[in-house]
Amino acid sequence: MIRAARQADAEGIGTVHVRSWQAVYHGHFPQDFLDRLDPAERAKGWRAYLGKEMGERESLLVSEVDGGIAGFASSGPAREGEDDEGEVRAIYLLPEYWGRGLGSELMAASLRELAQAGFTKAMLWVLEANLGARSFYEATGWSLADGARIIEPFGFPIPELRYLIALA
Repeated sequence: MIRAARQADAEGIGTVHVRSWQAVYHGHFPQDFLDRLDPAERAKGWRAYLGKEMGERESLLVSEVDGGIAGFASSGPAREGEDDEGEVRAIYLLPEYWGRGLGSELMAASLRELAQAGFTKAMLWVLEANLGARSFYEATGWSLADGARIIEPFGFPIPELRYLIALA
């Protein structure tokens, strides 16, 4: 079941965030960085995010399976881009749910949220080396766009590529 996230979901979202990063970024991010990731710390950040008033064009959705959080997706206005462009800012699933269709459901729900918020297209950034995610995005209708960047929010370079999709 896909639904809007609630304050009580912060712990589950933090766990998904950390476990998915540790799995998907293994070999791409420094292992000591991944080993230090703490679900409780991530939950604090998500709790603070859920505690503030989100913008009217933002959403945080969760995928719930058997009463637990299996994944989440965050979207809103593009942080870089045009006024009519939304952004899927994050989409993560617990590794045991990969390949079961939950990611596609979360993505579809996020794109519906962006379209309902008045955006005509959406973008996202993905780690260049994350071939699994890139394949997933391409299979769900996204196209590689002009634009590449290297960010360093954690003290090491992260090369990213930009993807776009039209919203119907």
